[in-house]
Amino acid sequence: MQLIRKPAYDLNERPFLIIWETTQACDLACRHCRAEASPFHDPQALSFQEGCQLIDQVERFGSPHPLFILTGGDPFKRADIFDLVSYASQRSMPAAVSPSGTPLLNQTNLQRLKDSGAKVISLSLDGSTAAIHDDFRRVPGSYDWTLNGWRAAQSVGLKLQINTTVTRYNLFDLPNIFTLVRTMGAMTWSLFFLVPTGRGVSEDEISPEDYEAVMNFLYDASKYIGLKTTEGHHYKRVVLQRAALEARGIPPEQVLSLNGTYTRLKSALQDQTRGLPLVAASDHVRRTPMHINSGQGFIFISLRGDVFPSGYLPLKAGNVRETELKDIYQNSPLLQSLRDKDQLKGRCGLCEFRWVCGGSRSRAYAVSGDVLAEEPFCAYEPGSFPYMDDVEKLAGMGSASI
Repeated sequence: MQLIRKPAYDLNERPFLIIWETTQACDLACRHCRAEASPFHDPQALSFQEGCQLIDQVERFGSPHPLFILTGGDPFKRADIFDLVSYASQRSMPAAVSPSGTPLLNQTNLQRLKDSGAKVISLSLDGSTAAIHDDFRRVPGSYDWTLNGWRAAQSVGLKLQINTTVTRYNLFDLPNIFTLVRTMGAMTWSLFFLVPTGRGVSEDEISPEDYEAVMNFLYDASKYIGLKTTEGHHYKRVVLQRAALEARGIPPEQVLSLNGTYTRLKSALQDQTRGLPLVAASDHVRRTPMHINSGQGFIFISLRGDVFPSGYLPLKAGNVRETELKDIYQNSPLLQSLRDKDQLKGRCGLCEFRWVCGGSRSRAYAVSGDVLAEEPFCAYEPGSFPYMDDVEKLAGMGSASI
C-alpha cells in the first residue's frame, strides 16, 4: 500500500478535488463556520444555469473527472440542489454533497439525492454526545438530526464521510468519536484542523504540540478505520515517520516529541480498541493521505463564482463568470506560486518533508498574512528526524521528491 497516494496525472494541469459552495444559507450557527452562514440565500449566488455552466467547466478538465463536492452553508437550502446533482451525474460526474445536521437532513431529501445520482455525502460530527456536538454547532438537536440522517443515508444506499473539527472543545473526546464512527460505519473519518477565519477564532485552536499528539493518535487510529485530514498536511509527515519507526521496531515516544496529550489519547484509544482486529494494509477501507494542498490538486469555488486555493484561504485567483476554470487553475500566478514548494519560507522552506507536506497555506495566511510563510501550528524542527534514508525508501523516491 502506498504511504502517500498521488493522482495519476499532473496536478499542475488539473485538480484532484473541487469544492463548490452552492450557498451560504444554513440553519446552524457553528462556532468555526468559515462561511459565517445565515438562514438566507445570497441573491448574487450562481444561478442554476450558471451552476450547470460551472459543471460543464469542471467536465472540460477531462477524464478521470475531478472529485466534485457541493457544499455550503447547507446545500439542502437550495431548491435546485437535486437538479444540479442530476445535471452533474448525467455527465458521468456524480457530485458528493455535504449537508448540515438540521431537520432538512431527512430520509426524503437523502432519497432524492440518491435518485438524482449522488453516491456519497459527508456529515459533520464534533462530539460523541449531544452536549459536546450541539454546543459546538450552537443549535440544540443537531446531534440527533445528524445521527438520524446518518442512519437514513445508510438505509438509502449512500456512502458516508464523517467530518470532525479538532478544537479545544473536543480534543479528549476524539477517541469516543472514533468509536462512534467505527460502530455506526462510515467510508472515511475526516479530521479538520481549525483555521482562524470566518467564525473560527485562534482561541479555539489547540497548541502545535497537541496537533502533533492528535496526528500521532490518528496514525494509531488509522489501523482500525479509514481516515484523512483537512488543513492538517503535516499528518503526511507523521505517517512517513511512524512507518519508518515501526519498520525498526522503535516506539514513537523514543524519537518524536510527544506530550502528555498523546499519552492520554493513546491510552483511551487502546481501551476503545481492545480485542479489535487491525485493518489489513491491503484492505481498501484503510485510507492513506493524498498528496494535494491548497491550489495544488485542490480548489474552492465560492457561491458567487470566485475561485480560491481553499475555502479557508481568502485570496482570489479568478471568477468562473469571467474566466474558464481550467485557465484559472493552470495559469493563475497565485496558484502557480502555491505549487512551487521552493517558495515556502521559514521552517517550511527548510523542511525535508516540504514536498509531501507544505503545511497549511490557509493557516499560514490567517496567522501571518503571508500565504508562503511557515505553518504556524507545526511543532517539527527540520532535520531532526534521524531516519530519513528509511523514509525515502518507504516513499519510493529520493529526498528531493518527498
